[in-house]
Amino acid sequence: MVKPTERRVGYGVAIRYGLTDLFGGGAFAVIGTWLLFFYTTYCGLSVFEAGSIFAIARVIDAILSPIMGYITDNFGNTWLGRKFGRRRFFLLISSPLMLLYGALWVTDMGYWYYLGTYLTIELVSAMVLVPWETLSSEMTNRFSERTRLSGVRLMFSALGSFLAVSVPGIIMTYTGKDNAITYTLTGVIFSVIYCVAVFITWLTTWEAKDIQPEEDVAQHSARQGSLKAHLKYLFVDLASSFKIKAFRQHLLIYICSFTAMDAFLAVFTYFVIYGLKQDASLASLLLSNMMFMSIPGTFIFMMLLGRFNMTPSNALRMSYLSIVAIFLFLFAVYLWQWQVPTLLFSAVFLFLGIVRAGLFYIPWNIYSFIPDIDEMVTCKRREGIFAGVMVLTRKSSVAIAIFMIGIVLQESGFVKGNGAQPESAIHAIVGLMVFVTTALLAASFWLTFKFKLTQRSHKLLIKEVARRKLGGTARGCDAETRVVIKDLTGYEYDEVWGASRHTTARDTTIESELKLKGRL
Repeated sequence: MVKPTERRVGYGVAIRYGLTDLFGGGAFAVIGTWLLFFYTTYCGLSVFEAGSIFAIARVIDAILSPIMGYITDNFGNTWLGRKFGRRRFFLLISSPLMLLYGALWVTDMGYWYYLGTYLTIELVSAMVLVPWETLSSEMTNRFSERTRLSGVRLMFSALGSFLAVSVPGIIMTYTGKDNAITYTLTGVIFSVIYCVAVFITWLTTWEAKDIQPEEDVAQHSARQGSLKAHLKYLFVDLASSFKIKAFRQHLLIYICSFTAMDAFLAVFTYFVIYGLKQDASLASLLLSNMMFMSIPGTFIFMMLLGRFNMTPSNALRMSYLSIVAIFLFLFAVYLWQWQVPTLLFSAVFLFLGIVRAGLFYIPWNIYSFIPDIDEMVTCKRREGIFAGVMVLTRKSSVAIAIFMIGIVLQESGFVKGNGAQPESAIHAIVGLMVFVTTALLAASFWLTFKFKLTQRSHKLLIKEVARRKLGGTARGCDAETRVVIKDLTGYEYDEVWGASRHTTARDTTIESELKLKGRL
């Protein structure tokens, strides 16, 4: 198979790769926006029953995502994996399964039907998103090309979220506002779009199939065994991913910044209605402006990192400072009850959409380089494990954030359905939207000064990995590269590559000897 470095990733390839994020960004945006209302209005479910479906799904997903990552990392050792690819095989079989998304939106079925269909979509989501997340690392090791892949995919993600809000509204103009067929048609239309998108991605992408050294083959052989053994290695791989310094830093940046925006979105409508004493239509207009501008905003940050060679940390800091400035503006509007023209408000939120795009784009762009850092330590390509942790972290963090916000609002005296709220509830809403979000962004801002991944450092890392693969010795590594590897991995140079390989070989030999003695 052609090595990834021998193929170029232009915008055509990036577009076909990114199409799948119409599903990643759109499917659960549709679910988050409309499904709870659909369940309780047209399906005969109580709020408790509908909420239990989402809660059970979160628990199941916490198990599915890391397991899927482990499977894809090791699937290349099977006949199917060698023939169809350890990652892309799952895209191939998941493409027709996308049509099941329409089954979510059927009315007049029982609780167990809705639980079963939702869990099925969670399973299909893990089968698509976890292996698909790894492809940017598989397809190229060039910083600029991965930046392009990440940028284009998040533009499609933003487009998917925008369509999730707008398409049902368009359909309502023909079917009426109180007609269940609106949501059924929405589900069917999106299921066909997702099916085609995933198939195109499978058809036009590729993955690396490096020849495994003897020690890795021996280690894989040692891993063959019972379900208990595989679960053991799954937990070992998951735990070892957190030993990579850059991944720990990246995960904290990712959690803090994304949770800040989750908190903002969760209470913003309340802030507009109860804090600014405006109509909910203003909140809808402002959020629509923000989501729409995320598409060009992603392209702007893609250019900053690619063509203009800005470091990820500097770009993130620019994004954070801009977002905090807007939050402080909103706080001032609330505090002094300014009468801000709708046009000015719209302009502010158009700008927020641009800078918010950097907050979303840059962590996902950074993620694609983490497996390269891990390879310097482990001598293995483990994109699946990192993808599993990322998907799990994202879905868990948003669930926890919404849960905690609900508790804070309840304890503050918030009364659901009231036209007015007590001062304590309004203070809680403002505090969550301005001060909690700012504190989380401040933590991310501080962490960016610790994070050392740049285009220059990544180039040195890739060069050293290639040199060691060709048989280079530890003594041949220059001083600058040693510093870069220490900054990114958290290990001294003598503790990576050669040291880890010999340790792995020794551990495999010892394990084999113990098995042999057990048989005797």
